[in-house]
Amino acid sequence: MVEKKLLPSILNADFWNLEELILATLKGGADGLHMDVMDGHFVPNLTFGASVVGAVAKRVNTFIDSHLMVEEPSRWVEEFVKNRSNAVSVHWEAEKHLHRTVSLIKSLGAKAGVVINPATPVEVLEEILPFSDFVLVMSVNPGFGGQKFISTSLRKIEKLKNLLVKLGLEEKVSIEVDGGIKLNNIEDVLKAGADWIVVGSAIFSSSDAKEVENNTKRFKEVLEKFL
Repeated sequence: MVEKKLLPSILNADFWNLEELILATLKGGADGLHMDVMDGHFVPNLTFGASVVGAVAKRVNTFIDSHLMVEEPSRWVEEFVKNRSNAVSVHWEAEKHLHRTVSLIKSLGAKAGVVINPATPVEVLEEILPFSDFVLVMSVNPGFGGQKFISTSLRKIEKLKNLLVKLGLEEKVSIEVDGGIKLNNIEDVLKAGADWIVVGSAIFSSSDAKEVENNTKRFKEVLEKFL
């Protein structure tokens, strides 16, 4: 059965105060953390690798969701699971042998996800869905935080939900949505069929831990209406 999760993305956090801010999100009710891993090739930005994920995972007991925005993601999967990622997602656009990579992630004991960019249609997922634990729908073009939510993403989430129902997978495969989610659109995203909500700049809009905690609480209160 799928669960609802609020997963703050640390990409927009003040890294000088990262420990304090991560703890603030968890105190505010976050269900885990979302790690945006970028290699400067697949997307035009460079962030952090498995060692940062591991450093966080050693210090907080929470669900770690690593989103690999990298070329040849199969090369890095094992390293991220070794560094305590509970879920690892790879892009449909980046992986030639998607079934093999999804199977590898699951064999290592992590949840396996497939990501699609805004211009990629839901239909490409039909053959991989029975082997996946979740699908990440990007509602912005990947690479940078703080972008505006692409409004047509709502229809895309609905289409994915309908496809899961058609395949009898609606209770087995979660829908994750990442990009531009704010308090003024999170309900629409949840109504469209999302299960896991990734929030970056709207939670980490301040470097003040109390404010980050309160921002997290506001999002969690909305999410709880859909439990």
